[in-house]
Amino acid sequence: MAIESNDALVKVFDTEQESEAMVVQGLLESAGIESVMISLDAPQEVLPGVGGVVLQVRPEQSDEALKLIEDHRTSAAAEPELTEESAQPE
Repeated sequence: MAIESNDALVKVFDTEQESEAMVVQGLLESAGIESVMISLDAPQEVLPGVGGVVLQVRPEQSDEALKLIEDHRTSAAAEPELTEESAQPE
């Protein structure tokens, strides 16, 4: 069932980077949560630094979406980063 433009939606994620929003949207879709991406672009000559991207979901899926996003952030933070030193063969 597709999200209609008149559906009441809940914001679950916002960022200044569209690429980051696309990753999170893919994460949600892989869990069966449909989302809508809304661009908040503003004219930079009028409102410099204002803008970004928001992901919205149906209210009944918002808790699940927020938990999924938080779990993803937690697991990403726990993964050791590849550093230049660890990338060098011994």
